[in-house]
Amino acid sequence: MKTVSAQHNLSDTRTEGIKYAGSKLKIIPQIIDVVSELEITNVLDGFSGSTRVSQIFARMGYNTTSSDISYWSETLAKCYLLADKSTAHYQELIAHLNDVKGIEGWFSAYYGGDSTCTEKRPFQLKNSMKLDGIREEIDKLGLNDIDKSVALTSLILALDSVDSTLGHYVSYLADWSPRSYNDLKLSVPKIIQSNGNHEVLRGDIFLTVENRSFDLAYLDPPYGSNNEKMPPSRVRYASYYHIWKTVILNDQPKIFGKVNRREDTRDKVAASVFEEFRKDDDGKFIAMKSIGELVRKINARYVLLSYSSGGRATKEELVSIINENGKLIKAIEIDFKHNVMANMRWTNDWINSDNKHLEYLFLMEKN
Repeated sequence: MKTVSAQHNLSDTRTEGIKYAGSKLKIIPQIIDVVSELEITNVLDGFSGSTRVSQIFARMGYNTTSSDISYWSETLAKCYLLADKSTAHYQELIAHLNDVKGIEGWFSAYYGGDSTCTEKRPFQLKNSMKLDGIREEIDKLGLNDIDKSVALTSLILALDSVDSTLGHYVSYLADWSPRSYNDLKLSVPKIIQSNGNHEVLRGDIFLTVENRSFDLAYLDPPYGSNNEKMPPSRVRYASYYHIWKTVILNDQPKIFGKVNRREDTRDKVAASVFEEFRKDDDGKFIAMKSIGELVRKINARYVLLSYSSGGRATKEELVSIINENGKLIKAIEIDFKHNVMANMRWTNDWINSDNKHLEYLFLMEKN
């Protein structure tokens, strides 16, 4: 097996992204350690979300396929993995957008507020007005798909830095956050200059893996919450980040509820089988059965599974998925509270028993 230093130039391990409930930013060093020991070239980031893992795979020199069902994840991935122009080129574009005057448009009507506003809103009016003006200008410029993705990623990152939320958009803070008083200002995203042959796909992960093969597939599915009292709308990523979809599409959708969610994020419309909180007739979680089916269908030599404490997985279910499809090579437990990382034995206490916040990585080699 190759070492990190022998295979990759990892002097730059920066990634960039929004505040994200499923972010793997903290475990990127462990992911690097695990995958850099493998003889691999083509990798899949199967639930790419904020794309931080896709970004690090590209920086490591792998041919990276970034796949997710969301429009905003697709946009971020195109920006970081596919943009091929210089930073100077994009600096001119971003400077132009920063000079755009704010207007009171659709976003300000539903997501902007000031001291006179009686409803909780995610952005102060001065910043939602800049959003309205910049988003209108982006469409007027007639940019190609990749350049538009760079502009939209820059806008999303800027908005994320001045919002008044806890990091998602199913509820807003009662009082304005300190950062919300800052002025919205776009910057050029940290585009990755790599020689890899990258691909960005949006859609059902089962369609993504059809007729494709990979050396390594990294999977970080939502798993679903183990909190029986949590309504499904509170764990679905379509709900968490509905604003980003609207910023990408600029489609002024029908909205509902106190936080003005998109109509297409209602539970019966936006349900994902990987976020399913129910059990089947045999008493097994539907989400876990779907993960097992996905692992079976992926044509990859290695599968790296992420797992966070608080999910619906049980020890027995994960063991079953791995043993039915191959063999476990490595299992790593990361305890952020105590800054501990250790190889995990299957005999260790399982995560849902002690309320710890732990992260796990399971590397398996498929049959």
